[in-house]
Amino acid sequence: MSETSEPTIQVADPALINCRIRTLLGHGELTEAGLEEYGLLLVEWETAVRAGQELAA
Repeated sequence: MSETSEPTIQVADPALINCRIRTLLGHGELTEAGLEEYGLLLVEWETAVRAGQELAA
């Protein structure tokens, strides 16, 4: 009888994502590409925060 386990999902550290956001914003006014990256980072940050809350529960 083999044991099956759920796959491990890698979740980024929200603090690291926050650092990337601050670095991006630290370069002054965002270009169109910078705004797109900023939006993606916000989604990634929110996902990481929610995953951390679920693990804590």
